[in-house]
Amino acid sequence: MRTYAGHSTAEASNELYRRNLAKGQTGLSVAFDLPTQTGYDPDHILARGEVGRVGVPVSHLGDMRRLFQDIPLEQMNTSMTINATAMWLLALYQVVAEEQGADITRLQGTTQNDIVKEYLSRGTHVFPPGPSLRLTTDMIAYTVSHMPKWNPINICSYHLQEAGATPVQEIAYAMSTAIAVLDAVRDGGQVPQERMGDVVARISFFVNAGVRFVEEMCKMRAFGRIWDQVTRERYGIQDPKQRRFRYGVQVNSLGLTEAQPENNVQRIVLEMLAVTLSKDARARAVQLPAWNEALGLPRPWDQQWSLRIQQVLAHESDLLEYEDIFAGSHVIEAKVDALVAESLAEIERIQEMGGAMAAVESGYLKAELVSSHAERRARIESGQEKIVGVNIFETTEPNPLTADLDTAIQTVDPAVEARVVEALAAWRDTRYQPPFNHPRPCKALERLKEAAKGTGNLMEATLECARAGVTTGEWAGALREVFGEYRAPTGVSSAPVAVTAEAGSALGEVRARVEATARELGVGRLRFLVGKPGLDGHSNGAEQIAVRARDAGFEVVYQGIRLTPEQIVDAAVDEDVHAVGLSILSGSHAQLVPDVVQRLRVAGATDIPVIAGGIIPNGDAEQLKAAGVAAVFTPKDFDITGIIGRIVDEIRKANKLDPLEVPA
Repeated sequence: MRTYAGHSTAEASNELYRRNLAKGQTGLSVAFDLPTQTGYDPDHILARGEVGRVGVPVSHLGDMRRLFQDIPLEQMNTSMTINATAMWLLALYQVVAEEQGADITRLQGTTQNDIVKEYLSRGTHVFPPGPSLRLTTDMIAYTVSHMPKWNPINICSYHLQEAGATPVQEIAYAMSTAIAVLDAVRDGGQVPQERMGDVVARISFFVNAGVRFVEEMCKMRAFGRIWDQVTRERYGIQDPKQRRFRYGVQVNSLGLTEAQPENNVQRIVLEMLAVTLSKDARARAVQLPAWNEALGLPRPWDQQWSLRIQQVLAHESDLLEYEDIFAGSHVIEAKVDALVAESLAEIERIQEMGGAMAAVESGYLKAELVSSHAERRARIESGQEKIVGVNIFETTEPNPLTADLDTAIQTVDPAVEARVVEALAAWRDTRYQPPFNHPRPCKALERLKEAAKGTGNLMEATLECARAGVTTGEWAGALREVFGEYRAPTGVSSAPVAVTAEAGSALGEVRARVEATARELGVGRLRFLVGKPGLDGHSNGAEQIAVRARDAGFEVVYQGIRLTPEQIVDAAVDEDVHAVGLSILSGSHAQLVPDVVQRLRVAGATDIPVIAGGIIPNGDAEQLKAAGVAAVFTPKDFDITGIIGRIVDEIRKANKLDPLEVPA
């Protein structure tokens, strides 16, 4: 039982962890901030506004020491949600454990380390698929030999569902990732064939549980059946214990609503039951989001509420006391059989393409997810898929939980970033001096680059860097020099039409307004730039806006994630766009959005309205509008067609055109 936690600084997060452990939490689940996840130090230009926002910044060994101060790592089970820089964070964790006197062979925990889903949904990838797979397989080989109780990879279907995956896609894409990783380990020569069972036994999965209880429970039974088949037939694993499908769950965040957020509590409970009631397919670890995550960062009290939900299930109810209560149900068996058959067919299709990595590079997987998500959004907007409080039963009594929105969420002090940057500078200046006396990092970084140019395991060179006081940005920067960086396909251009612009339809009306506005401005088509400033890689919202704008007749400029405000403004001016839409879910909107607005003014592009979208509290939204932002949209604004219509209105207003009478 644990909550996903970490924010602001290593000191603040350490205090939070110790408080949660005292409340009965039985493990730690560490959230890292986006600079740490993407291999940048807090003083890098792309880190601006992101430091300590969605997790804890860990820039070097000193931060990791402070993060786990007074927490005996040998007695902990620690999950670390880290992917592109997973090897680096594991090395820091190991060195801190050694400093505590721990026996590293007894360390228990998990590094997420699933890079495929980063290309598809979360966007914290750094290196190209080939080198990324190498980092993963090197970690697996190292842990099998040196940290046998550690789970070196946690293959994540969770984020695939957040990006729109159907149950079949969630199973098939996660299993295809597992096959790619296991094939690479088997064929890489670092692990002898007789130890492949040990590798399979340490593979764990991180799964999403949505609100469709029966379907989600059947999905987990299908997952277990397919994993048993794949590991037995493809890799010859004979021990059924090693073939066990071990998974943890974070229940669905995609379905949490900003409108009537109190309804999220019952959604969370129902989703938790789907992965706990079925004993034959029960989760090994569960972490629950908080009721107010669609509003912003949960407070400690909100996290406690989610922890108590699990504790009531485990200690008050009798739901965990029986054998599998769904065994023998012909309804359940039929649904599981169908999911297994469809998933195996999709896995085979991906194998015919050359496997998961080839399907990433071709753009197939991303385009399929964008398409599935667009279809889901269309069902919500049409009312076919009902969401209580959003498109049905929308009237509500005043909510005492959100009466004061400014206190209903945790806020990160903007001054934290400056303090973290200052502390980093002090670390760089003093790491060679007492009491640390680290060796100079130059040799360690050179050794890392030489190892990266060769074929040997990179873990020992990474451990040397950790002991030398190297920073996160220095470690990743050295590997960037050798491996290069990678910009993943966006899936936008190849996504099929999900909502048609038929005459008389809502989208048809908006398309007519787009065409009329283009004529009045004397241009062939209106051009709309969708931008993702900073390090927030959650691109689902931006992609859906881009696809709908395309289908409404806009020429859409979307360059993907991880851009500076300067790059976005340069693109807006170079492409001569008529509006800029910025999507940020990490909380860095307060700094980055006004920066874009100001840079457009300096460039003389005052007729380009800026629209912002994301997890933006009301108070922040008012500040953005005061800074010149034309409109702000948050998750409660589920009508994407209506949003596109509003963008047309803002373009007309900025260009001093009369309002159109055609309704959006």
